[in-house]
Amino acid sequence: MSEEKLNVVAYLKTQCGWSGGVRAILSKYNLEYTEKDIIQNPAFRWEMEQKSGQPLSPCVEINGMMLPDVSGEEVENYLISQGLVNQDAGEVDVSINSSCTDAQHAQMERDAAGGGISFT
Repeated sequence: MSEEKLNVVAYLKTQCGWSGGVRAILSKYNLEYTEKDIIQNPAFRWEMEQKSGQPLSPCVEINGMMLPDVSGEEVENYLISQGLVNQDAGEVDVSINSSCTDAQHAQMERDAAGGGISFT
């Protein structure tokens, strides 16, 4: 495993299956990271799009390498393949490779009521 300190910036949505998977993997390996919520701060979405060259999230930047539109599983595979973490057979409590469920979308709609946001 590399001894270098990782600089990780994660461009995530407040609530999202894919974003939850990325958070779970970063937590699984106890990695410090800067989270930039692209829903709460549109400037972070713009920054993500400029750096990644595309509008889909999550995007994770690790030591200057942008991983665009990734799942938690893809982030974990990258970290292991680059020798940045030791493979860990530990489990996480959320799916690391799936979108939001219909129930999660419904909850987001309820949370955003009156905000004019649709998640369908």
